[in-house]
Amino acid sequence: MTSTIMNLLGQQAKTSAASLRMSDTNKKNKALTLAAAHFRSDMADILAANAKDMLAADENSLEAALKDRLALDESRVEAMAEGLEQIAALPDPVGAISDLVYRPSGIQVGHMRVPLGVIGIIYESRPNVTADAAALCLKSGNACILRGGSEAIHSNRAIAKCLRVAIKEAGLDENVVQLIDTTDRAMVGALITASDYVDVIIPRGGPGLIKRIAAEAKVPVIKHLDGICHVYIDQAADREMAVNIALNAKTHRYGVCNAMETLLVHQNAIDCLPEIIKQLLEKGVEVRGCVKTQALNKQVIAATDEDWATEYLAPVLSIRVVDDVQQAIAHIEQYSSAHTETIVTADYATGQMFLRCVDSASVMWNASTRFADGFEYGLGAEIGISTDRLHVRGPVGLEGLTTQKWIVLGSGQTRA
Repeated sequence: MTSTIMNLLGQQAKTSAASLRMSDTNKKNKALTLAAAHFRSDMADILAANAKDMLAADENSLEAALKDRLALDESRVEAMAEGLEQIAALPDPVGAISDLVYRPSGIQVGHMRVPLGVIGIIYESRPNVTADAAALCLKSGNACILRGGSEAIHSNRAIAKCLRVAIKEAGLDENVVQLIDTTDRAMVGALITASDYVDVIIPRGGPGLIKRIAAEAKVPVIKHLDGICHVYIDQAADREMAVNIALNAKTHRYGVCNAMETLLVHQNAIDCLPEIIKQLLEKGVEVRGCVKTQALNKQVIAATDEDWATEYLAPVLSIRVVDDVQQAIAHIEQYSSAHTETIVTADYATGQMFLRCVDSASVMWNASTRFADGFEYGLGAEIGISTDRLHVRGPVGLEGLTTQKWIVLGSGQTRA
């Protein structure tokens, strides 16, 4: 039964992906704006479907954080509609030609940006991902097969219905967006091994889900595991800037992947730590630190090796005093999840060394890690943040959902 469903979804996705390559930007944008209109006109249906999911969440004692992500109200549905309109307003990457050069033979050689094909997206809790993921895939010319969490099945069905109706009204194949309409967990395994139909898998969820998919998938995976992000305060840092960046990176929001989890401080910049620790404690952050950090404040708890390797997603921070920038880079190399790291320094050579030597998806100089975000990077929207090296790294926007092919323009040349 599972293989039968997957074969049907896969065949339909392949066919619709091919037809989407023949469509122009106007049709894709029309589908997105029509879908936004349907979200607004069908809001009562979407909210009624979400109410069923919320009732089941209460009956199943779903934890508070997951219930918050699951819940929809008028403002959240409106935000989904506005998100679709924002994606419609973004430049279409598909068909863009770059790097054209003449060769001695007279031919021109360059690159054209093209869709990846069929994208499988597996996610938990948040029904707004159904809208965001489908819209990004559609605008970038990809068909998508969506597998949301069972806790959001009614909400996802209602949202997917609006999308498919709008896509059909725009004159496109409605199967460019397909929702796996079953809570059978075996469908996750079927999707991630459907290499005949699916070109890439993008998981969005907790580390357990992503590790399972990375281990079992027979399809390439664009993944993001932990967000163990670091801020390093160098001896040449402006002290006021260092305090502001450290506090923002940790306390702006706690439960996000680009929040700082470890603060590294050069031994000659330790004078800025008492103020940072004081303000963290005032904000209710539990501070864990090395021996030198503990000596600065009696409320600092001893940090363990496990702390350096932990993504807290909570008001907890680990602090370590290091000898120099080389030791800071070595610490990051050992414990970072390769998401985002920042150096605070006024020294050009040290800043350049950090940018060059730290091997993470985003490396910053004199800026908060909280800027590691597709919107802040000018992508307009993102489907996630990749800590992989292939094929895309960092925030994944429309361009990240495409690849390039070689094109050759000639005027009758033949090879001698």
